[in-house]
Amino acid sequence: MCSEEPTMRLTASPKPTLAALTLGAAALLCVATAVRAEGTAPPIRPNILLIVADDLGYSDLGAYGGEIDTPHLDAIARDGVRLTSFYSAPFCSPTRAMLMSGTDNHLAGFGGMAELLTPDQKGRPGYEGFLNDRVVPFPQLLRDSGYHTYMAGKWHLGVTPEVSPARRGFEQSYAMVQGGAGHFDQTGIITGDPAKPPRAIYNENGQLVDVPARGFYSSEFFARRMISYIDRGRGDGKPFFGYLAFTAPHWPLQAYDETIRKYEGRYDVGYDAIRDQRTTRQKALGIIPKDAQVYTGHPLWPKWSTLTAAQKQTESKRMAVYAAMVDDMDYYIGEVVNYLKKTGQYDNTLILFMSDNGADGNTALDEGRTREWVKTRMDNSLANSGRKGSYIDYGPNWAQVGSNPFHLYKGFLYEGGISVPFIASWPALGRKGQISDSFAHTMDIAPTLLELAGARHPGTEYQGRAVLPLRGRSMLAMLTGQRDSVHPADHVHGWELGGRKALRKGDWKIVYSNRQWGTGEWELYDLSKDRSELNNLAASQPAKLSELVAEYERYVREVGVVDIPGLAERKGYSNGTRYFEDMQ
Repeated sequence: MCSEEPTMRLTASPKPTLAALTLGAAALLCVATAVRAEGTAPPIRPNILLIVADDLGYSDLGAYGGEIDTPHLDAIARDGVRLTSFYSAPFCSPTRAMLMSGTDNHLAGFGGMAELLTPDQKGRPGYEGFLNDRVVPFPQLLRDSGYHTYMAGKWHLGVTPEVSPARRGFEQSYAMVQGGAGHFDQTGIITGDPAKPPRAIYNENGQLVDVPARGFYSSEFFARRMISYIDRGRGDGKPFFGYLAFTAPHWPLQAYDETIRKYEGRYDVGYDAIRDQRTTRQKALGIIPKDAQVYTGHPLWPKWSTLTAAQKQTESKRMAVYAAMVDDMDYYIGEVVNYLKKTGQYDNTLILFMSDNGADGNTALDEGRTREWVKTRMDNSLANSGRKGSYIDYGPNWAQVGSNPFHLYKGFLYEGGISVPFIASWPALGRKGQISDSFAHTMDIAPTLLELAGARHPGTEYQGRAVLPLRGRSMLAMLTGQRDSVHPADHVHGWELGGRKALRKGDWKIVYSNRQWGTGEWELYDLSKDRSELNNLAASQPAKLSELVAEYERYVREVGVVDIPGLAERKGYSNGTRYFEDMQ
């Protein structure tokens, strides 16, 4: 068994007094006005800090109704605008590909997860398994326009130096290049040999590096590395773009002992009670309508009342560890924000926060021989859960609570898999504490930041090579309150991953999921009345169903989806059905 190594979160320095405002009210108005004209740089170009959480659920933050302590993100939300209809892909790397490129994942290189590409997909355009050369990553364009560009955290857009952040526009970068890793060391997450622990790959500026042998915790390390990059570039008059991509709260769930203790016992009441509490807070905050109905989980998953006392204890502890990870992540976000305030940069920094997909109820234990390795080499006892040397996730029931009030979670194209929290905060936005239900998508971030920076996307050619234009649309006019929405009312947006499919047109949505989780046929929902997707209207609205199916087929042709019959039923797109077999 791996040895236990108690750890604790370092005490932060006292919160600094807010630095004197660097922009007066007149200057803020000038900036807000200047960003109206696309491609026109504001008089003072803002810094940009883009923060991405890994597998964070829609309802986990306090600002979205959660009970987890997230005071720093909640404060950012109070100072800015929250979106309640912001969408991602159902898995992490396709979302990150769309984020960096401003176009569909099938065009940017991630038509499928690189780890799960089938022989039919490999080698096809858009299925390269890395951020391909058909797109221009927006950090490169920001760098071209005079920004410092920094990245710390999860990359997951290619493992070789040739496709590292250093080759995709980042001046300084420290990246975990795969899909996941241990949070206290360099342990990987999937192995083909149970006697040989996997090792995660990290690089700094394109060169392989090892994380520190002692004193490493992912959220702390990435946040502080970002601070060091920003601090190193201060004073030369150039604004910065920082991409802080946490690996938290992705499994294996690991957090500081003191933070875990804070949450121990809080989840003894079980799934339903926590879900009900979140629902009440979400309605009070205006995150969901007062009459919103809640999806409460799949019939395959055991109810809290049917668990043994030992299972309840294990479930409560695992959720406590997850909550501690979110708490720790928020704490180190606070360190970055306080640094910006102390150095007088906060008031000219646009902060964006999002998750890369819905909460994760899946398990990777059936990939390779990972289950054998975990059972023989890791200590998942109740006392050690969440520490270095443990390897736990928190299963489908807690993930469903994380996705509240929506249907299912990561890996699915129901709302729970692709609806994520999104916060934008900057004084010049002028939308302090507001909430918007405007539809927006990860692809919209690149054009938003380019417009804000006064940089242009090159269209169809960049440095002598053919490239793809943006598919996303700038959110800036909506974020500044000049428009109510980002996209037209009848906007069409499609998704596909692993044979699961969806398309939204206006408030109507079709979804296809394999049997057991769906009907195995197209389902139809009116999201204006039923965003939790409880009432399938496919049989009663055949004309609307046909209309959206035709739109989906058009989407497939536009982005080059490789349609493989039966793909959703294949191994590799499983989820938490075996979770309860693994609990101790």
